[in-house]
Amino acid sequence: MGRVWHQNAVIYQIDPSRFYDSNGDGWGDIRGIIQKLDYIASLGVTALWLTPFYVSPRRDNGYDVEDHLSIDPRLGEPEDIDWLLAEARKRDMRVIIELVAQHTSDTHYWFQEARKNESGPYRDYYLWSKNGGPDEPRPMFPTVEPHIWRWDDEAQSHYRHLFYHHEPDLNLANPHVLHEVDRILEHWVEKGVAGFRIDAASHMVEQAGNGDKEKGYRFFNHVHALLERHRPELMLLGEVDVNVDEFTHYFGDGDRLTTLLNFWINKNIFLALARENAQPLVTALNELPLPPEHGGYCFWLRNHDELDMEDLSEEDFNFVMDKYAPDENMRIYGRGIRRRLAPMLDGDERHQALAHALLFSLPGTPAVRYGAETGMGDNLSQPERESVRSPMQWNDSPGAGFSTARPARFVSPLITDGPFGYQKINVEEQLAREDSLLHRIRRIAETWRTLPEVCYHHFHPFTVPQQSVFAARYQGEGYATLMFANLSAEPVVVELGELNLQEAVEILADGEYPPVSRELALNGHGYRWLRLR
Repeated sequence: MGRVWHQNAVIYQIDPSRFYDSNGDGWGDIRGIIQKLDYIASLGVTALWLTPFYVSPRRDNGYDVEDHLSIDPRLGEPEDIDWLLAEARKRDMRVIIELVAQHTSDTHYWFQEARKNESGPYRDYYLWSKNGGPDEPRPMFPTVEPHIWRWDDEAQSHYRHLFYHHEPDLNLANPHVLHEVDRILEHWVEKGVAGFRIDAASHMVEQAGNGDKEKGYRFFNHVHALLERHRPELMLLGEVDVNVDEFTHYFGDGDRLTTLLNFWINKNIFLALARENAQPLVTALNELPLPPEHGGYCFWLRNHDELDMEDLSEEDFNFVMDKYAPDENMRIYGRGIRRRLAPMLDGDERHQALAHALLFSLPGTPAVRYGAETGMGDNLSQPERESVRSPMQWNDSPGAGFSTARPARFVSPLITDGPFGYQKINVEEQLAREDSLLHRIRRIAETWRTLPEVCYHHFHPFTVPQQSVFAARYQGEGYATLMFANLSAEPVVVELGELNLQEAVEILADGEYPPVSRELALNGHGYRWLRLR
């Protein structure tokens, strides 16, 4: 099978406003990312995923877009994105950006014009109702925005907003809106981006089909065909939090989305970690449909949003929430967790390294959130999802090496206190310590990049008697890779039965181990990868 780059990519997710401030104004920026590209490359990263850097009021971390074609002046100059793309190419890294087209900001020119004139050309860019309507689909942030229809005095009508009231939903069934989306995509492809992370992709289907899902899926056929004419290997990474049975509709015949962000596996990773039992994860993996030849899944531990646990059984949901979010302040929207990984695992570096070894053992593209490599914490004093959006902690100097501005000017507060304060958790400290989490994750990523067979098409999960151990086999041509991860803090000896690994070469491990025979030892939270001819 011929591989495409995104099936063997290591993605690093960056919030440009919170990564590194190059000009001392308290905001991270595009030039800051450029200055840190060598560091990013040293982690084994091959693709950057940038959260929105467009002109925006930034009431929703930039997902409330005011101008899809321009860079927010707080984040850089127009030419900075060209510079970033050129510098990334020099390091064999690609750049993925966000397509946010399910909604816009209410300050967008289109919406301002739509409000003014019921018969004007922009009115039908959005979804309106004189009398409002039922809250169907359900609001995305029910504890904050309980309704999806909002009265607008100027328009003398209600407009729909699945997300915040300042993010009106676009009418993607309108061919003029579709033309605008095409223009946005073509603009950034011509700049040289390697792909798009498509925000709220499943909601776009509903809007593009005007309730007819089959018609809505064809929106992605259109996008795929448009972009294939420009760059056939572009990544279309869809935010698709739907039932597993619907995944095939988003892939189509390899002519819709190329890659699905896999929320179902994300939930089951944490269920498996919480129960110290690999079976929920294996079961969930076995439920996934086979992606098209050049498609796949993207897996992650934490990103910029809440950790959504809905769709688990009530018993499993309560178990995970009680273990990882015991306090009400750690929970959000009645469905999720607003913590970073490190505090959920009590700051234990070995446990975090195990979680990343597990992530890289899964049959797809791994994505790592900035700061996860150092064990950055969260800031629960901040509202909603802002808790997991703290500035990057580079060193223990004032400002954490993020910015030379006064902290009062920072885009959001630093973590200054407790075990996750920047004085203790920072890149400089981790780089200096050979057994640090950063070095462990770097070794995991670098080893993974040497294993082109790790994808869903070559994935063969198998079970071992020890329920805490996740085991996977990837079969290449003439060789295989076996990966083991112990989800328990207790050491185990894995009984391999008829599987004889005496000829196997160990390519990654969390520590020193005796040679493998018909048994395989694993430390508590240990992991081992073996190469077998």
